[in-house]
Amino acid sequence: MQKFRNYIQLFFKGVAMGGADVVPGVSGGTIAFITGIYGTLLDAIKSFNLEAVQLLIKFKFKDFWKHINGNFLITLFAGIALSIITLAKLIHLFLEEYPIQLWSFFFGLVIIAAISVSREIGKWSVGAIIAGIMGIGIAYFITLATPAETPTASWFIFLSGAVAICAMILPGISGSFILLILGKYAYILEAVNERDFGVIALFGLGCIVGILSFARVISWLLHKFHDVAVALLAGFMIGSLNKIWPWKEVMQTRINSKGEEVPFITKNIWPTEYLEATGLEPHIWQAAVFMLLGIGIVVFLEQFATRRSRKITSAS
Repeated sequence: MQKFRNYIQLFFKGVAMGGADVVPGVSGGTIAFITGIYGTLLDAIKSFNLEAVQLLIKFKFKDFWKHINGNFLITLFAGIALSIITLAKLIHLFLEEYPIQLWSFFFGLVIIAAISVSREIGKWSVGAIIAGIMGIGIAYFITLATPAETPTASWFIFLSGAVAICAMILPGISGSFILLILGKYAYILEAVNERDFGVIALFGLGCIVGILSFARVISWLLHKFHDVAVALLAGFMIGSLNKIWPWKEVMQTRINSKGEEVPFITKNIWPTEYLEATGLEPHIWQAAVFMLLGIGIVVFLEQFATRRSRKITSAS
């Protein structure tokens, strides 16, 4: 029964990761870090190696499944896939109808996540401090990048998947925002909504190639230079806050694939300036509530994980 509960919890962690990955500016890797499965995820991904291939060739499917931690991966990715398929339209609706509330929720979530991740640093050495500052700078400058108009050729869809998935497993750097910079966010989201399996397959193949290679790099860094790597990841989260600031003024629009005018380039402004700049209500109190909700969820997850760990320790 306990094992079944663990899988149910893991599935919903996948759902949360998928929901985060749909939103430009929020990383599924952040959710994985918050929920305590980041290291396990990296280890499972990098287990797709020569030994795994040899087990498959020898038809040792049971050993292969155990080697790649198959139960963990299939449960987590089932949650991610279900979330992306079902939440794509819902997230799109919230982005259009309740953008301040949605961005406020994620802003609070990422702030507390950065604090939570930084607690994993055993010692703040000079290297860790430099890595943290670098992470902030890299993520911040990525958020300043202007989306581009790019081709829809097969090779570029594949490349977009490979690059975006690398960002998705980095806490703080959003794979969706990388797609936005590459000019393929709306294109991929529409492919998911329209069930365009050709585009989805190409993009998915790129994701597989990207994640299998990049996960090894991150895992190696975490094992060899733990404090420096964690400081870098925490820095990524802090730097990404520029992208998910709730109050934005649209500086330039574009026409999407459906012929609709949508924001293209935006500028962060203070909530007190929002009404004058946009003619819309800033919803400051609602924003505060949603920020606190995001913070509260992370605190709850941390407390839940701590209590669960204590129970396991006392039981053993």
